Amino acid sequence: MAIAVTTGVLVVSCLLCALCCCCCGRRRRRKPRDKEAVGLGSARSTTTTHLVQPEADGGELGLGGAQQRGRLQLSLEYDSGSQEIQVGLKQAVDLRARGPGGTADPYARISLSAQAGRGHETKVHRGTLCPGFDETCRFRVPPQELPRTALRVPVLDSRRFSRHEPLGAVDPQRVLELWHRLGPPGTAEAEPAGELCVSLRYVPSSGQPTAAVLEARDLSLGLAEPYGKVQPSLSQRKWKTRKTSPRKSTAAPYLNEAFAFHVPFGQVQRVDLVLAVWARGARLRAEPVGKVVPSARASGPPRQHWADMLAHARRPIAQWHRLRPAREVDEALALRPHWCLPLPGS
Repeated sequence: MAIAVTTGVLVVSCLLCALCCCCCGRRRRRKPRDKEAVGLGSARSTTTTHLVQPEADGGELGLGGAQQRGRLQLSLEYDSGSQEIQVGLKQAVDLRARGPGGTADPYARISLSAQAGRGHETKVHRGTLCPGFDETCRFRVPPQELPRTALRVPVLDSRRFSRHEPLGAVDPQRVLELWHRLGPPGTAEAEPAGELCVSLRYVPSSGQPTAAVLEARDLSLGLAEPYGKVQPSLSQRKWKTRKTSPRKSTAAPYLNEAFAFHVPFGQVQRVDLVLAVWARGARLRAEPVGKVVPSARASGPPRQHWADMLAHARRPIAQWHRLRPAREVDEALALRPHWCLPLPGS
């Protein structure tokens, strides 16, 4: 009997000890849970602040919320002796690509308001948003016309098979050298003469350049029976003119005719290929609508088109060109010196 009582007391004591240990263990584990809750709350607050910060940066917006289109470095100088304005276009940086590829083929046009239809186009720089132009041009302006003269320098993205996209423009008003921030391109420049799509191909072994007049667009609606003309000239001596068939009254004639000429390889640098669109106007006689001259002494896209033709022998290179007034092109052909472009294999 005594043994049974002693055994019962020991069992009860063991149960009481185990129960106390469990209660103490639970109390000890509650305190770290409170600390973990505080830590997670602090981390959540930090993460929220980090996600909001990029939205407060402003993205591509600059001072005043204006979009940053890049900057253009140029210089202006007026020589009172020769009565000429010298425009030096150095470079552009941080241009904004308009296409999906994230890059552009920029070039610039320099013109004065007092000399409509005359200007200078720089070389096209392929695949860059920071082109280095390093080009200078001069315009003759009498002193009495200076107060009414304004300079305009739009920067455009060259496109071979579509209209050139404006990237921005500047209108400086003072004669000095500084950086200008590009503003919105605004409305596109008026192009009353339209555009012409041409394919050029040169075969050095046979000395045969081929010009294919493909189509025109944005011609004046008042023109009748537009057609194309191709006339090479060597050292300012004109060759025989070749014509396409006229098309009925349309502002976008599809011509698609090719003409081949024989030009020795050693003389291809001195050839000017005069491409023109003619039509009957209000006086019922054929008049030139506009001209473009791809050659080694051209500037802007026409010069680049000629260089691409020489660099890719035997391969046709097609490109759209803006037609210029016929008188402006004829004067340029008589004044500009010849420049040499790299030839295949040289």
